[in-house]
Amino acid sequence: EKLQKMDKEIGEYVVSRLFGPLVKDCSNLPKVAQYLNDLKTYTLDNLDLFKGTEEPVNPLFGVPLSQVMGGRNPFLPFEVNVFVDNSEAKTIPVIVESNPIFGNVFGKTERRFLFGGYLSDHTMLKPGALNQANGGYLLLNARDVLVNPGVWPALKRAIRNREVRMEDPFEQFGLIAPQALRPEPMPINVKIILTGDPTLYQLLAAYDEDFWEIFKVKADFDFEIERTDQNLLDYAAFLAGCCEDCEAKHFDPSGVAKVVEYSSRLVADQEKLSSRFAQIRDWVEEANYWAKKENAEYISARHVQKAINERFFRHNLPDERIRDMIRRGTIMIDVGGEVVGQLNGLSVYTLGDISFGRPSRITAKTFLGRGGVINIERESQLSGPIHNKGVMILSGFLGWKYAQDTPLSLSASLCFEQSYEGVEGDSASSTELYAILSSVSNVPLKQNIAVTGSVNQKGEIQPIGGVNQKIEGFFRVCQAAGLTGDQGVLVPEQNVRNLMLREEVVDAVRNGKFHVYSAKTIDEGIEILTGVPAGERQADGSYPEGTVNHQVRQQLKEMAERLKGFYAEEKKEK
Repeated sequence: EKLQKMDKEIGEYVVSRLFGPLVKDCSNLPKVAQYLNDLKTYTLDNLDLFKGTEEPVNPLFGVPLSQVMGGRNPFLPFEVNVFVDNSEAKTIPVIVESNPIFGNVFGKTERRFLFGGYLSDHTMLKPGALNQANGGYLLLNARDVLVNPGVWPALKRAIRNREVRMEDPFEQFGLIAPQALRPEPMPINVKIILTGDPTLYQLLAAYDEDFWEIFKVKADFDFEIERTDQNLLDYAAFLAGCCEDCEAKHFDPSGVAKVVEYSSRLVADQEKLSSRFAQIRDWVEEANYWAKKENAEYISARHVQKAINERFFRHNLPDERIRDMIRRGTIMIDVGGEVVGQLNGLSVYTLGDISFGRPSRITAKTFLGRGGVINIERESQLSGPIHNKGVMILSGFLGWKYAQDTPLSLSASLCFEQSYEGVEGDSASSTELYAILSSVSNVPLKQNIAVTGSVNQKGEIQPIGGVNQKIEGFFRVCQAAGLTGDQGVLVPEQNVRNLMLREEVVDAVRNGKFHVYSAKTIDEGIEILTGVPAGERQADGSYPEGTVNHQVRQQLKEMAERLKGFYAEEKKEK
């Protein structure tokens, strides 16, 4: 007993000399001072651990203490867990978490299995991205955060409370988790940057009431940039950097020019460039493959074009099947001759990562009646609201232009022939109007010219999307049937700046084998499609003889008179 008392007195003297200065130095840090005092008490209560060199043995199991009853190392309280170490960092931390599961974001407590149970201690605490980014920035993908259970609400709490709680994710779902440590909340000062697409942003803003309060700054990244001289130089520098990163051959001037040209095609604008740089990097790697295959010193325009052509070929099977059906006559398309009330419209199909254009036969039949314009697609529930709106506009134009002094006594049916999957968009409304005017006037339309463009009630042709794909789609159909030199496409004049056509189409236009026409109004377009003057309205509201508008107006007046006589006779009979 005296020996134990002596040991305790000597131990307290020695330990106090060691811990005293430390506790004094940390007096302004109460929690650290408390930890040191607790460690001092633990040392005094376990002096036997420091007497010998051999680890104490548990008398019950006959094995070292570190291997039984929790497997705890008796010296474990003295071990330090360096949770986050920024001692060698020269800048504030910027953390990008690519896999934001709960533990990776908020930290976790690891466990080890021993004697049928799970054990953990303070050395098994692992930091999360929020801890690592403390004092700096954390970059997360919004979609990844939302799909991982529990991460989004916990992230909002951490931002709102400015602290991280290391919790077990199982508990919030009512699952029984092995008992683990519960560290106290850790204060944080971190800027969180969420990246995602505009649709996801709108959904969060609409359905999460906390979103606006927590994420107050929004930055939009445009997918296109102006095609200025400086941006062209920067683009060339970017390509050079890609070549260095990918260990690829460098571009010669022609190769850079071809990439720039196709970049403008991606955004369908001659005055802009695409800023989808990941896609540009893919072109660099694919063009480099073809340059290596030729043992070329540099990547030139032909290698870039080869990469573009090969990618198009790999993804273009649906387009090839449709063109094959047109060639065989399964899908009925005329690319020559003239027909009344029939014209080739153009539509764009988007299937995953590929868009392509194809012609569709649009027909119009007019007859006596007061039914107006009947949209067969709408009646069969195969058209969307935008297409329906475009068809309704046609009635407004016809009434405004031709029925100022007589009622519009006309019924007209419009149809996308051999269309079974539905129609949406108004880009064929000008085509439908040309077909109606042809049917009323009995003036035939050229089948070798396809048409795209929407129209308003004043007869002005409006720009549309996918103009390059539409032109190329009709070109390939004509090419399969044989280019005659008089085939082409009529597009809205506003879309001329959007023309970034494939090289084969440009060559055909340059050589006079294919044509691209533009028009501002229906009158301009009808002259191109019929070869007959449209005719300008005179002071008395009539149009010159020998013009399309004169034919239409006269026919509508005759139809109104016939319909009036029909109703008069019917009334007499009653």
